[in-house]
Amino acid sequence: MAKPRAEYSMGPGTHVVPMTLHAEARTRAVERLRKAGVPERSVVVLQGGTPIPRYDTDTEYLFRQESFFQYLFGVKEAGFYGILEVATGRATLFMPRLPEAWAVWLGTIYPPSHFQELYGIENVRYVEELADTLRGLKPDVLLLLHGQNNDSGLFAQPATFPGIDGFKTDTARLYPELVECRFRKSAAEVELLRYVNAVSSAAHVAVMQRCKPGLGEYQLEAAFLHEIYDKGGCRFSAYTCICGCGPHSAFLHYGHQGAPDGRLQDGDTFLNDSGCEYHVYGADITCTYPVNGRFSEEQ
Repeated sequence: MAKPRAEYSMGPGTHVVPMTLHAEARTRAVERLRKAGVPERSVVVLQGGTPIPRYDTDTEYLFRQESFFQYLFGVKEAGFYGILEVATGRATLFMPRLPEAWAVWLGTIYPPSHFQELYGIENVRYVEELADTLRGLKPDVLLLLHGQNNDSGLFAQPATFPGIDGFKTDTARLYPELVECRFRKSAAEVELLRYVNAVSSAAHVAVMQRCKPGLGEYQLEAAFLHEIYDKGGCRFSAYTCICGCGPHSAFLHYGHQGAPDGRLQDGDTFLNDSGCEYHVYGADITCTYPVNGRFSEEQ
């Protein structure tokens, strides 16, 4: 078996994301935290995303990594933690120890060395080693993520793990600094955003070419989702597609409650507000045009 490379790609024709993108993000984060005057021996502790079950069934929603964790580490698997030493910039990932039965259902169980090479991280250990590792570092304080998203009003949740009560923690200083870091894109991030915008734009054109009276709104949504996955390797859209015709095009988040279920009529306008996501970087594009291909004077 070939050794994993420290990059992300869905294969030929798709964008190659070097894991140095995340190493650079970690460097910017510790530099900003130092300038902000955090204690010298501070350690950032982030908890990655966990699988979410569908109510009481035996299946789960398709896993997507938590965005701040993705920004600093680029890890696509669930159940990871990551720490970042502010004084040295050294990073360590902590992976879940999976039971043997996991392999029967979900595939190969890899050792820490696999993820060390795959993500270009200095150290990879198991989650149960997190508390002991932190005690060995003797941190002045653990910087934990906690802050409110201005759009949703929801809060980023701080990491929690057995033994955290034995450490001094700070939930106020990390979030605003990481938000500012994410706001300013690196050259590698700009290239990645160019890719997701190019894939999304091509998918919008494909939807325009298919649009005609008589089709269902869901068919044009399906066309967009097919294009971004088939042509761009984007399994996720950046948000729920908003594909509405006629009066549906006036609903800001149409499609979130059992829709789209409308039928395109001659004389309607069609709104397509859709964007793809690749490596948890997303695009957001909105187009509105006549279903029959000709703008009326009013339209």
